[in-house]
Amino acid sequence: MSARVEGETVVVLMPAGLPRAEERRLITDMLGRLARSGRRKGHRASDADLMRRATELSTTWLEGRARPASVRWVPAMTTRWASCSPDSGEIRISETLRDVPAYVLDYVVVHELAHLVVPGGHPPEFWEAVRGYPRTERAMGYLEAYSRVLRSGAGSDAPGGAGEPGVGGEGVGDLVEGDDDETGQY
Repeated sequence: MSARVEGETVVVLMPAGLPRAEERRLITDMLGRLARSGRRKGHRASDADLMRRATELSTTWLEGRARPASVRWVPAMTTRWASCSPDSGEIRISETLRDVPAYVLDYVVVHELAHLVVPGGHPPEFWEAVRGYPRTERAMGYLEAYSRVLRSGAGSDAPGGAGEPGVGGEGVGDLVEGDDDETGQY
């Protein structure tokens, strides 16, 4: 059995005639191995890369109105993917999101940037700003599913899996419209 990446596609080669359940199990195993080897070899975005990305996203989707003081990776949070402190302009992104698709990370960054444009929680104006990013709904769906996978313990040796300390409870938090917590802290 082997797996390789060709552009945006992963090609998995395995013996013919295997039962479907065994094929799925082997594919899942190979994807996990490929992801782990890619993380060891691949470029990891730095805090500076994340700040550049945030600046570009603000310009593209928020008319440049969001100007964060800093955007940085932080260790996995217990209940959130990211957070923003509008008073200081600091945005923190959970390292659990390092390996999600780019459009998902972009959505999370846009969401946090929107807190700098519309402070004070998640009023309708906030969601209007966030929805300027065209892949909002798709990213929300991805994060909801990813959160369930992490909570279930599936992929415990994948980033953010249940085997990683402090991550098992990480969830969608306030990134999905209508899921505000009652504390008013974001």
